[in-house]
Amino acid sequence: MRIEFTKMQGLGNDFVVFDAPRAAAAAIDPDTIRALADRHLGVGFDQALMLEAARDPAHRASYRIFNADGSEVEQCGNGARCVAALLYAKAPALGRELSLESPQGTVRARVRPDGLVSVDMGEPDFDPRSLPMDAPVEAMRYSLDVEGEMVEYGAVSMGNPHVVLEVADVSSAPIERLGPHIERHRRFPRRTNVGFMQIMNPGHIRLRVFERGVGETLACGTAACAAAAVGRRRGFLNADVRVDLPGGTAHVSWPGPGEHLWLTGPAATVFTGIIDI
Repeated sequence: MRIEFTKMQGLGNDFVVFDAPRAAAAAIDPDTIRALADRHLGVGFDQALMLEAARDPAHRASYRIFNADGSEVEQCGNGARCVAALLYAKAPALGRELSLESPQGTVRARVRPDGLVSVDMGEPDFDPRSLPMDAPVEAMRYSLDVEGEMVEYGAVSMGNPHVVLEVADVSSAPIERLGPHIERHRRFPRRTNVGFMQIMNPGHIRLRVFERGVGETLACGTAACAAAAVGRRRGFLNADVRVDLPGGTAHVSWPGPGEHLWLTGPAATVFTGIIDI
């Protein structure tokens, strides 16, 4: 079976987008995803995005998300931005405002005249059950025993689970040492993404991310949202925050509790191709 795909990237966070019929979607199983994600023997990507027809005609399309390890996940901020950019490029006459169906519900997107893409990521959810995370009550900070080391962190769901650690310098943050252990810690039954945040000033942070099912990536949209939300909730960050990631700069806007959070950044098509499944 031959399937067309589009390779895209947002801040270096890269994706393969399949606009596949239902029969093709059924043929792309976890083993196939893992093979295609291989950067030497396959196409190579952090996540695969499967476009499907929207169930509600008010939405432009529906999408599903698969990590490089083949696992299906709940949400992807940079992926949503890439989907919006792709759909707008295919049909600009339909307008720059898009509504998408995601596994976590409706995502509103806006393709700006300057080429940047903004998505409404909803309201951050700090309830431990939303991640889910094994914790008796909601707290501003939690502690975790990681291989005999006590680690302090914040936790929030952006439609998918995130842990945020504040570090003095992201350049020397112990990502490879702590990331895999926290991702798979028994406290997180569905695993978790792990962000390492350095606060530069109230309007600027640096961030590196160990993504669930992928490893360290050049960027993660929902992790940028999570870090900004955790810092904002603690009173360290402004409503508008620049987030510098290894792959580029994102902007997060969150007025505070009860309000929706918006993520903005670039999204680009790298190439198109056809694969045999």
